[in-house]
Amino acid sequence: MRVRLRLKLLRENPNSWRSRQKLSNPADPNLRKLKVMERNLFVVLAWLICQGIAECAEPASGALRFATDVRPLLSDRCFLCHGPDQSTRATDLRLDDADSALDFIEPGDPDSSEVIDRILSDDPDYQMPPPDSNLTLNDAEKRLLSDWISQGAEYQQHWAWLPPERHAAPPAEDPRWQKNFIDAFVLARMTQEGLAPSPEADRRALIRRLTFDLTGLPPTPEEVERFVADPSPRAYENLVDELLSRTAYGERWASDWLDVARYADTYGYQNDKYRAMWPWRDWVVDSFNGNLPYDEFIVQQVAGDLLPNASPQTILATAFNRNHRQTNEGGSVEEEFRAEYVADRVNTFGAAFLGLTLECARCHDHKYDPISQRDYYSLSAFFNSIDESGLYSHFTDAVPTPTLRLPENSQSEKLSTLKAAVTAAEAKLSQTRGALAAFGAWRSELTDVRQSAFSQQIVPPA
Repeated sequence: MRVRLRLKLLRENPNSWRSRQKLSNPADPNLRKLKVMERNLFVVLAWLICQGIAECAEPASGALRFATDVRPLLSDRCFLCHGPDQSTRATDLRLDDADSALDFIEPGDPDSSEVIDRILSDDPDYQMPPPDSNLTLNDAEKRLLSDWISQGAEYQQHWAWLPPERHAAPPAEDPRWQKNFIDAFVLARMTQEGLAPSPEADRRALIRRLTFDLTGLPPTPEEVERFVADPSPRAYENLVDELLSRTAYGERWASDWLDVARYADTYGYQNDKYRAMWPWRDWVVDSFNGNLPYDEFIVQQVAGDLLPNASPQTILATAFNRNHRQTNEGGSVEEEFRAEYVADRVNTFGAAFLGLTLECARCHDHKYDPISQRDYYSLSAFFNSIDESGLYSHFTDAVPTPTLRLPENSQSEKLSTLKAAVTAAEAKLSQTRGALAAFGAWRSELTDVRQSAFSQQIVPPA
């Protein structure tokens, strides 16, 4: 009836009902009914919203996890005064840190935990969160914290700091679709979400996907028709092997790593002059095409020059650390920019190999990052031990030291020929030296024979 009344008022006046309210007689009975309806509607909506919030706050059944169930709640209501930010922390209690929090939490016994005692208290001087914070916990949220403590109050680190665990593959639900154990995990999650695998793609779609994925290029029409017409049951596997053998495979997949390593054949800054970093780029491409193991790929780029019997190619890999920008602007302070290069290496190392942004720790301990300023400069010491200039030359195109001389392919072949000739000559020289040594021994022996044959003892007269 109230909804019909409001619609009737709106139909009678194209203006808003609030405008009608201002212009109408306050004694109008229809207007009084509309005001009552508005208040009642507000009460109903407020009740529905509160119910929705309470339902959302209901703890999930089963074991509670700190990272997903508890930490978000504490972060929203408690971390301002009891969290990682030292500038806003009110006491020594840190609810984000297990060592600190467990002084006020009795795992398995919420009734003996001061945290729960304060949460449930009605005393405004004792209650947490305090009333003047305008932060509250509803009954469901209080019950969630109590249940978590009952279950042992186990803290977990952020998932990124936990070592990966090997899990047994779920049982095969569709052996025809599952090609390997990874498919078993995928299918199990899809089943959990009420999804089913898509039909297998036809060969034209497969070759397009594979070729773009592995080489970054589309297949030619001839390649498509050849694959479609291939009767071999291993046609797909053969296509994968063929694409992996192409140089384009390494070029495609190296491009992402070149971005991570900030590769460029120029110095950057405003002059942006040319510099030759492309040999390192080719090393990356060859590493992908040669299927270099990932651990060796990392070690050679970070410290290839320190490996035993390091080859020129192994040393070349360390150019990863020299991809940073360099300057020679007039008035630049050499040591200032040398320090910038060191910082760039540290930051790139963190992003490429640790998956972390380390820049904040260069200036201060960040309240959320796990890397302290001490950690940052301990790490930077590894990259701060080479003799280098902070500026490159204005007058020559020479690469700033330390450098590595790399011959071109044609020069490499000539060098190999010359080295072989030198090796043969040294072997011949060694033989000659051996013959000379034998000749010297023969002369010494002959001298001894002559002396014994022609010498006589002279006895002086009495």
